[in-house]
Amino acid sequence: MRIDQFIQVFSGLAVFLVHSLAFSQNLDAGFPMVPGTVVHHSPASSGVFVGAPSIVITPEQDYIVSLNFTSIKNGDLGKVHKTAIYRSEDRGVTWEFQTEIEHQRWSTIFYHRNALYLMGVYEAFGNVVIRKSTDRGKSWTKPTDKDSGILAEGRYHCAPVPVVIHNRRIWRAMEDAPKGREFRALMMSAPVDADLMRSDSWTLSAKVSYDENWYGGKFRSWLEGNAVVTPDNNVVNILRCGFTDNTHSKSAIVAVDNKGKSASFDPDKGFIDLPGGTKKFTIRYHPKSKKYWSLTNWIHPADLSYMGGKIRANSIRNTLALVSSRDLREWSVEKVVLHHPDRERHAFQYVDWQFEKADIIAVSRTAYDDGQGGANNYHDANFITFHRIKDFSKN
Repeated sequence: MRIDQFIQVFSGLAVFLVHSLAFSQNLDAGFPMVPGTVVHHSPASSGVFVGAPSIVITPEQDYIVSLNFTSIKNGDLGKVHKTAIYRSEDRGVTWEFQTEIEHQRWSTIFYHRNALYLMGVYEAFGNVVIRKSTDRGKSWTKPTDKDSGILAEGRYHCAPVPVVIHNRRIWRAMEDAPKGREFRALMMSAPVDADLMRSDSWTLSAKVSYDENWYGGKFRSWLEGNAVVTPDNNVVNILRCGFTDNTHSKSAIVAVDNKGKSASFDPDKGFIDLPGGTKKFTIRYHPKSKKYWSLTNWIHPADLSYMGGKIRANSIRNTLALVSSRDLREWSVEKVVLHHPDRERHAFQYVDWQFEKADIIAVSRTAYDDGQGGANNYHDANFITFHRIKDFSKN
């Protein structure tokens, strides 16, 4: 759909939530106005906001969701380093709390060879760790050494991003931050039949630093990369980008060799147009449609005039759009699936998702009204919500 068509569609709408009928209805009677189904609620009065949702479907058709908690007052450097696990046995209609894990953050949950895995960091900007569960997410191993889940020691950062199988290896993007938030892009990989709990099973690629002189001197950062297999059968790392101006539809592609050792970036060819590319996204390939898909915080035309001043492009997260590409370089907005007119205290962000036959199932870090004062702001979300997009590839 063209941008002018979007403007026409939205111009006559009232200032209430706009959301696609393809999304599931909220079945939680306590929050009837919240779109989707509430998995977890953390009111702003608790001093904690929720984030980093990740979702996986097991062979038993369980939906398993992980999420973590962050201090509103102290942010990532606060002392809250917990991850919660929820499970649904009825395809997302209801959710049951399973357990809470100390010292686990920014994690991807995935299923591999008869077990669930949770891969992230021990604490904000801490060691890379992985945990394993063989009882549907109720209990998890503890990373105590290099043979039991501590994969790399140092100052690392990540988000719930894809785990991909390619060339008989398992791939997951990561960043390190030797100081502050100067993120260096890297890829971690291991043989598919290796013991994923052992650090010596994993290869860390070269760490690629960014240069502030790129993109006309406007480049500021990259982070939260996606492992993606390209149409020519190579692994790349596609990263969210930050800029000093209001550039809002750009991301970067870092090349990685098929052994997972070398990595490089070409600033002349490596920047691509991706709607919502300055905010966290998940990219996955759908063989039937022969397209790559993502759910991103594309900036709706109605919000373009608010960029600048106190509202920057990477802070506008009140629209969630379904986007697609055949080659990873040219992307189209297929549809708007969630939108709220308020940009300051409402958001649908950090969305992770999976294909399920003709549908997409997704979890969102959602800032929304809760009858208790709402979210602290757009960033400090008070809900994790579940959504279903039916027949996503049909226009």
